[in-house]
Amino acid sequence: MRKLCFNPKTESFALARSSPSSPLSLTSSPTLPRLSFSEPSSFHEDIFIEEAEALILKWNPDSSAYAKVTSLFYQDRNEAKQYISCVNQLQKTMHSLLSQNLSSDKLILAHNLMQIAMKRLTKEFYQILSMNRAHLDPESVSARSSRTSANSSASDYDDDFAAEDDDIRAAGDSISEVEQVSSGAMADLKLIADCMISSGYAKECVSVYILIRKSIIDEGIYRLGVEKLSSSRANKMDWEVLDLKIKSWLEATRISVRTLFNGERILCDHVFSYSDSVRESCFAEISRDGAALLFGFPELVAKTKKSSPEKLFRVLDMHAVASELLPEIESIFSSDYNSGVRSQFLVSLQRLTESAQILLAEFESTIQKGTSKPAVNGGGVHSLTIQTMNYLSVLADYLNVLSDIFPRDWLPPQKSSSLPESYLYSPESDYSASTPALTARFAWLILVLLCKLDGKAKHCKDVSLSYLFLANNLWYVVARVRSSNLQYVLGDDWILKHEAKAKRFVSNYEKVAWGEVVSSLAENPAAAEARAVFENFNRKFEEAYRKQNSFVVADRELRDEIKGSIARSIVPRYREWYNVLLAKVGSVRDLTATEYVTFTPEDIENYLVNLFFFGTSSSAVSSSSVSSSPLRRWS
Repeated sequence: MRKLCFNPKTESFALARSSPSSPLSLTSSPTLPRLSFSEPSSFHEDIFIEEAEALILKWNPDSSAYAKVTSLFYQDRNEAKQYISCVNQLQKTMHSLLSQNLSSDKLILAHNLMQIAMKRLTKEFYQILSMNRAHLDPESVSARSSRTSANSSASDYDDDFAAEDDDIRAAGDSISEVEQVSSGAMADLKLIADCMISSGYAKECVSVYILIRKSIIDEGIYRLGVEKLSSSRANKMDWEVLDLKIKSWLEATRISVRTLFNGERILCDHVFSYSDSVRESCFAEISRDGAALLFGFPELVAKTKKSSPEKLFRVLDMHAVASELLPEIESIFSSDYNSGVRSQFLVSLQRLTESAQILLAEFESTIQKGTSKPAVNGGGVHSLTIQTMNYLSVLADYLNVLSDIFPRDWLPPQKSSSLPESYLYSPESDYSASTPALTARFAWLILVLLCKLDGKAKHCKDVSLSYLFLANNLWYVVARVRSSNLQYVLGDDWILKHEAKAKRFVSNYEKVAWGEVVSSLAENPAAAEARAVFENFNRKFEEAYRKQNSFVVADRELRDEIKGSIARSIVPRYREWYNVLLAKVGSVRDLTATEYVTFTPEDIENYLVNLFFFGTSSSAVSSSSVSSSPLRRWS
């Protein structure tokens, strides 16, 4: 997985503590008595304020060179906790003084000390956030959160500092050093945030947090390949460029929601657990721009006027990802502060739904308005059939998405100017009131295709060619249904019904194309009639063969079945007549020497074997190339 954030060049405060050899330790600092701020009632206000003043001024960066270059939490964590306790008690003391005398010198001093302390804590808060970017990146926070139990939530970080240290040391036995660093940084951030919020300085604390963490989200989304895109720019883009941006969005959105936003949500919840309103408003502020950029992209794509055939599939891809992430997005952005983010996401999801419906309607219209050539030379599979079934086969891979997009009560229109009434009101209709909407929708689209092919077949000058054209195309349709998820949408009944219809087209083709050839060979052959029968057969066979030899059957199995059926109708009868005449003449040599016996039975078989190959290398498409499951053989 990509790292979402750049690694800072400076080490974290928590990576190393001061030592005698450290340059910072050479700077002298005043030594203060360890104060028991947890028991303020034991101190007189004057004594407390005096001691608090010493501690707070010690770490005042404006009056101490030592404090200016040293981090309180980095230098001495125990003293940092004492400092926090001091500030918390100072706040209580101020409330007490406020109730006694608004203008007392002690209150003014306490107020000034509080401002100095808040400035110090703001500096510490900023330093911890900026120096621990690598250890507080959303990926690490999110991953660590998924490995910890609910007991490792923000409630575990209380004011019991000794217990906190024990927890961190115990955790060190089972987690990595990096995790120890980030856990310590999170604990320190929470201590400071709790103190500043309770002291009335939430705004200063949140401002620093937003400054650092918002840039991490924005940078993470940028590194994932998502950039701000205007509607006009999107419309001017080539489809290939926009397609690449959509693919980037598909990957980036999953990572952003599950890692980037989720990690920031966890960190923000922990650091600002003291106040629900602060926590929610802060997360909303740092995530708003990034979420708007990410979740507004689908709406932008849906509104583009690109008409690429692949657009529907990309819209469905985006809809699938958006639907998948919807529960997580509603959870992460659950507060009222994030209502705008949720609304944007739901609007984008709705726009994708509408776009998919429009694109599918346009696809249907494209089939109906197809102006390509009436029929393929030789009666092969039409390009409209290939393109439509390719499209529908891929579309069938999106069944789960489509079931969410299209109304469950959808039924094809009762009347259509593009389809003959015999198709719409046929007792063999592909759908009924009880048919699932998705099944009815796919069946309808294929019906539109078949009606279009029926219209093209009527332009064939030869009736037999029109039947072969319909057989080829319907067989191809059935083969594509069998070899794709369309079989689960349309069902076995649909497949068997249309397979039977394709066979009827084949049967009609054989009757029209070869019927006169078969009828020329009367049953019960007689030697006296042989000359007339053979002369008539030769004429009919040569005429039929010359015409049918330019026809094509795209599917190898269908081709073999048709040739086999024709051979079974002609060859046995021809053999009977041939054998009757052979018995009269006495030898094959004498028989073939006659003027009226042109073919042996084997010659007829060989001629038929070579049928339907015309143009197959360039214009035909075999269903075996698109199907891994064999077609049913005719019985």
